[in-house]
Amino acid sequence: MSDLIAPRIFCVGTHHKTGTLWMRAVFRRLATRLGVEKRVVFPSTRKRIPPRERIFLFSWSSTFPDDLLARPDARILHVIRDPRDVLLSGMRYHRHAPVKGEQFLHVPRDDLAGRTYQEHLNALPDDLARLRFEMDEKHALTLSEMLAWDYTAPNRVETRYEDLIADVDCTLFRDRLRNLGLTEPEVAMGVEIFWKNALFGGLARPEDRIERVAKHVASGRAGQWRTRLPRPIAEAYAERYGEALVTLGYAEHPTRWLSDLRAEA
Repeated sequence: MSDLIAPRIFCVGTHHKTGTLWMRAVFRRLATRLGVEKRVVFPSTRKRIPPRERIFLFSWSSTFPDDLLARPDARILHVIRDPRDVLLSGMRYHRHAPVKGEQFLHVPRDDLAGRTYQEHLNALPDDLARLRFEMDEKHALTLSEMLAWDYTAPNRVETRYEDLIADVDCTLFRDRLRNLGLTEPEVAMGVEIFWKNALFGGLARPEDRIERVAKHVASGRAGQWRTRLPRPIAEAYAERYGEALVTLGYAEHPTRWLSDLRAEA
């Protein structure tokens, strides 16, 4: 990033079930403590960026406007997660997620005989059917967003959820904040907030988690698909999305990862 000018626009992009709640808590608190403006960026709305002041911008689907992504004074922290774990986490969460923040789950749909996404999901006979439905629905959109991202731009700070959830000494996150262009005192502040909001840190005890975090997070562990993804779903996933796993760096081959399954089903 040596050819880029000093950043003043700090963007944080995640995808559904890739650590969004965690990153939102961290960077909103950081912006507040720094006295820096913060706001969510929506694809359908455009608001002028201050001409000189620093600002934090968030997109929880990583759909920032192209002109914003191309700015030399912008840095973008982007977080992805193993799509197989996203599928599992999404299906579990969507069965009980509240309206706030997840409106799409609660809108009656003609193609579902007037039921909402959540109602239809819960009416299905078992987890196999629920995972198949999830794979065709929200998961397909989330994966398409991850695949559409430009991972080569010099102002991107790429991060994987699997690395963050294992970053118990905060070394990786400290590095990411430095790459964003924050000062050392700001980095130290960000690391403190990161740890306090981590499942291995300040939220290690379930009783210390606010209700929304408790509902949103089951375990947060990486690689859950190895023991929890039923083989029929895994085989269908490999056929449909195996190449996507390779593209994103989560598998070396579209189907060989199936040998790592240890789920009973």
